[in-house]
Amino acid sequence: MAELAVIIVTWNVRDLVLAALQSLLADLDSSGMMADVYVVDSASSDGSAEAVRAAFPQVTVFASAENLGFARANNLALRAIGFEKSDAAGLPEAVYLLNPDTITQRGATRALYKALLAQADVGLVGARLCYEDGSFQHSAFHFPGLRQLWVEFFPTPGRFIEGEFNGRYPRASYESGQPFPVDFPLGATMMLRREVIQQTGLFDEQFFMYCEEIDWAWRIHKAGWRVLCVPAARVVHLAGQSTRQIRPQSIVNLWTSRLRLFRKHYPAWKYHAARLLVQAGMRRRLEQARRDGAEQPLLQAYRTIYEQARRP
Repeated sequence: MAELAVIIVTWNVRDLVLAALQSLLADLDSSGMMADVYVVDSASSDGSAEAVRAAFPQVTVFASAENLGFARANNLALRAIGFEKSDAAGLPEAVYLLNPDTITQRGATRALYKALLAQADVGLVGARLCYEDGSFQHSAFHFPGLRQLWVEFFPTPGRFIEGEFNGRYPRASYESGQPFPVDFPLGATMMLRREVIQQTGLFDEQFFMYCEEIDWAWRIHKAGWRVLCVPAARVVHLAGQSTRQIRPQSIVNLWTSRLRLFRKHYPAWKYHAARLLVQAGMRRRLEQARRDGAEQPLLQAYRTIYEQARRP
């Protein structure tokens, strides 16, 4: 039985996913971990699925004929592994969801696995991330609230943007080197205990892209599990390589998911307040975009979210 199942979802980032797999497999080999690796390709047009099969025959590739989105694509692999079946025999101890725009540093996967299973009440862990140049990247966050929405749209002092007001954890927590409790890790690296998946279910497929990891972390907390960021596990995260290919649609996906998250997890008054903030913010962005001479697809994206926020 494999200790670990690793799932990577990819869309039109062939070179990146090949590099991600190379670094991941090297890390797994050096650690001696028993792991099965799965790639779910969501209808890429750049030959990603074929390239992965040719370069890494030990990796199982699922090639979808349609773009499934992050949640559905991960769920496809999770179901293939055996989650949601009545018989749990043969399931791995943990599942690691890894972005294709990552470079795994030596020892990171074992550090995550060790932290996940070291204490019986830990259900989800994430790595310490950095940008390609090695600079600091926030790897985990507080659950989003109205303050974060304010920061998205309105002038805010820098000290608030980088602090708890905007859902950030202090850099000292990362520098301590010790795992620390968080609300949720960034979805680029999420390692979950087998029992957590069995108890809480899979990703909510109403979230096509964005916020699906926040929703799952919320359910994991509600089920009584702890969530940790593990600074000893270091992963380079190139950030947003797939979604930047379709920026206007990515904006629609992002804010559709954020509104859905507020509606699902917060009381009606807070959801209503969030809608008002998004309406005001999108109106500001639309006006600025017009002044800047933005192209119609971007203007339409802002209009779409503004109209969505107006609906109860």
